[in-house]
Amino acid sequence: SLYVYQNPASLYKNQGKLAKMECSHSISGYDRILWYKQSNYREFVFLGYLNGKIGFPEAGFDIEGDANAGGTSTLTINQLTPNSSAVYYSQQIHVDSPDTVQQ
Repeated sequence: SLYVYQNPASLYKNQGKLAKMECSHSISGYDRILWYKQSNYREFVFLGYLNGKIGFPEAGFDIEGDANAGGTSTLTINQLTPNSSAVYYSQQIHVDSPDTVQQ
């Protein structure tokens, strides 16, 4: 069966500290995990993504791990601020390779 897991379900830490959360999935062929946060039921803010085993985080975050099925992506918030209080989401995507161009 297919799954997407994210943990912990909730996290409480002091301002200035570091926070980590994880996401894993079982969707074969999906090798990118995108991270977002949503504050006060407003728009989603993109935090970066993991492509295979290479992270592309936005400033203030780290993203590492393995985005393939069975792997785990870890999002690190480097320094918590009041603005860090939000609901965090991970998303799995599959990107098709571009068609080869005939020379």
